Amino acid sequence: MDQLNKTNAPVLENFWMPFTANRQFKATPRLLAAAEGMYYTDIDGHQVLDGTAGLWCCNAGHGRKKIAKAVERQLATLDYAPTFQMGHPIAFDFAAKLAANAPGGPEAKLDRVFFTGSGSESVDTALKIAIAYQRAIGQGTRTRIIGREKGYHGVGFGGISVGGLVNNRRVFPQIPADHMRHTLDVERNAFSKGLPAHGIELADDLERLVQLHGAETIAAVIVEPMSGSAGVVLPPKGYLEKLRATADKHGILLIFDEVITGFGRLGAPFATDYFGVVPDLITTAKGITNGAIPMGAVFASRKIYDGLMVGPEHAIELFHGYTYSGHPVACAAGLATLEIYEEEGLLTRAADLAEYWQEALHSLRGSPNVVDIRNLGLVGAVELVPRAAAPGTRAYDVFVDCFNKGLLIRVTGDIIALSPPLIIERSQIDTIVSTLGDALKRAA
Repeated sequence: MDQLNKTNAPVLENFWMPFTANRQFKATPRLLAAAEGMYYTDIDGHQVLDGTAGLWCCNAGHGRKKIAKAVERQLATLDYAPTFQMGHPIAFDFAAKLAANAPGGPEAKLDRVFFTGSGSESVDTALKIAIAYQRAIGQGTRTRIIGREKGYHGVGFGGISVGGLVNNRRVFPQIPADHMRHTLDVERNAFSKGLPAHGIELADDLERLVQLHGAETIAAVIVEPMSGSAGVVLPPKGYLEKLRATADKHGILLIFDEVITGFGRLGAPFATDYFGVVPDLITTAKGITNGAIPMGAVFASRKIYDGLMVGPEHAIELFHGYTYSGHPVACAAGLATLEIYEEEGLLTRAADLAEYWQEALHSLRGSPNVVDIRNLGLVGAVELVPRAAAPGTRAYDVFVDCFNKGLLIRVTGDIIALSPPLIIERSQIDTIVSTLGDALKRAA
């Protein structure tokens, strides 16, 4: 691969890019060089409006000085310290701050925090905690996890096992798992505004799988309250409540994967708060540090934590952890991020913009090849008719067209996904919709 014919362009061969058609990208690369506020700047100096909050993570926008200063301070004070049989104050400070603002409020008691380095690590951590907990309370036969079709739970072996995206699973061995049906029903729910009306009966799949496998074999069920990576798949009205009731009935733990929905995306701090359904474990990452430093966290209920605090006090209760669990620099970035969210009211700002966002997105109804539009909080999806014998190419062409016109969107298959930073203004929503609308016409 020849180097780009630009003096400021890097050599491209060596970086094996994730979730990317490497040969296609390196033939016509899109390179971002800087970011501030709502905008990226590419290597040619063109501004690109961020319609995706980076990769669902830069909820407070880009270039936040408070985070940069906190990271600089921490690097100069304590760049790294282990948390295996050791500790450092800022990890405890950050855990306490998260616990004080934990999903579901104080009554939910989801205030025990296990730090990870990413969403994938958070998922595998939650799965291991769930199985370990069942064993600790005398339910050692409960080793199976139930996921859902179209679910995305990262790329660890646990995450791909419970996930439901076939390309992520196809060539890899997996842990014992089974899957409920997904809730995407374009035929009955097309162009729903907010939660779809039809599909609560799909929650009965958990009961069906209990009858198939036996409750005594199932440790937990994991779902995204709103599936992001599959193309913004929303839960039907009453669906999550029904899952919670079935899980309680059979002694199954409920895990919410809030890597995307956590930290304000739906107009409430967490989807747990938005839906009023309290799980036993919650996975987070992305917005926890505004994407500035890789980090994740699992919120565990006191019931789960206390259930594992058994045996001799000198014994390790959970044989699990990462070199970077509670990394001091990531904790500094996280504390600064929480301060920004609080000072600017960002964890609930999406609620103020949701109706405007909804109406703007649905104005694209009737655009060429659009078969569905979905929205919740500050998330949206526009689903397109695939081209015959070339699925995914129509949305990809729209993606490239939008980028060249100064807008970053995300595509999965023939679904366009949008999730802008929570600092977005109404005029920028208008720009996203008009730019996307024009690109849809050109891709007809």
